[in-house]
Amino acid sequence: MPAKNFLYHLLALLVVAIWGVTFISTKVLINNGLHPSQIFAIRFVMAYAGIWVLELAGKEKPRLWSASLRDEAVFLLLGISGGSMYFLTENTALAYTQASNVAFIVSTAPLVTVLLTLAARKLFKGDFIDALEPVRFNWVLVLGTLLALAGVALIAFDGSRFQMSLRGDLLAFGAALCWGVYSIFMGKMSADYGEVFATRKVFFYGLVTIIPFLLAGEGLPAPEILGRGAVIGNLLFLGLIASLACFIIWNKVMVRLGHFTATNFVYLNPFFTLIAAIIILGERLTPLSAAGSLAIFLGVFLAGRHKEITKRKK
Repeated sequence: MPAKNFLYHLLALLVVAIWGVTFISTKVLINNGLHPSQIFAIRFVMAYAGIWVLELAGKEKPRLWSASLRDEAVFLLLGISGGSMYFLTENTALAYTQASNVAFIVSTAPLVTVLLTLAARKLFKGDFIDALEPVRFNWVLVLGTLLALAGVALIAFDGSRFQMSLRGDLLAFGAALCWGVYSIFMGKMSADYGEVFATRKVFFYGLVTIIPFLLAGEGLPAPEILGRGAVIGNLLFLGLIASLACFIIWNKVMVRLGHFTATNFVYLNPFFTLIAAIIILGERLTPLSAAGSLAIFLGVFLAGRHKEITKRKK
C-alpha cells in the first residue's frame, strides 16, 4: 500500500464503519413507525441542505448544472442507483427476508461492481466507457473476493439458518446491483466535477426520484413521531454524518483509490454492524463471527492488492 494512500484507506474504513451502524439506526427508526421511503427522504433532505451550506460558504459560486445533457443523465442514474433505489430495495428487503440474507447479498456489491464493469467495457465503446477504471481477473482478486464473501457468510448466518425468500432476496440483490452501478460511474464523475458538486447532484436526483414513492405510499411521517428523542438523534446521524459527510468522503476515496479498491471495503459492513451490535445492543462475539471477521479483513487486503500485483506483471 503506497504511503500516500494510507490516509484514504483509513477514511474508507471510517466511512464503512459508520455505514455499518446505519443498519441499527434505521431499524430503530422503523420500530418507531417510520417507513423506509420516509427515512431516506428525510436523511437526504438534511444532507442536501447541508451540502448547499458548505458550497455557499465557499469562495466560488456553486454551479447548478453539469457540462452536458449526457453528464446530467449520468447524475440522474447515480441519484437513483446510489440514492432512492438503493435504500428502498435494501430497507424493503428486510420486511420480506432475514436480516442475515440482506447483509450477505448486499455485501456482494464489490463482486457485482467487477462484473458490471467487465460487461460495460465489453458491450459499450466510447470515451466515457474507456475512461472507467480497467479491471483484470487474477488469482489474488479471486481469492480475496472468495475469502471476504466467506467471512460475510460466517457473520451473517452465525446462529441462523439460511432461508430463501424470493421477493426479499431479489430486493437485496437489487440493492447490490444499484450500488455496483453507482460505484462504476461515481468515481469518474467526482473526478470530473469535484466530490461536493457530484454528491449534491446525487442527493438532488435521489430526492426527486423518491417523491413518487412518498406520494403513492406513506406520505410524510406524523409530527409526534418526529418529535421523539430517539427519532431526532438517529435522523441527525443518518442525514448529517452517514449521508452528508460520508458520501463526500467516500466519493473522494473512490477518486483516489479507484472504485474497485474502495468498493472492496463494503465487505466490512457486516463486521462493523456486528461490532455496533455488541457495543449498543450487548450482543456476544461468537467464534464463527470472529473467524468471519478475520476472513473479511484478509479478503479485503488481498483484493485491494490485485492492481499492484497486476502492474508488476506488466
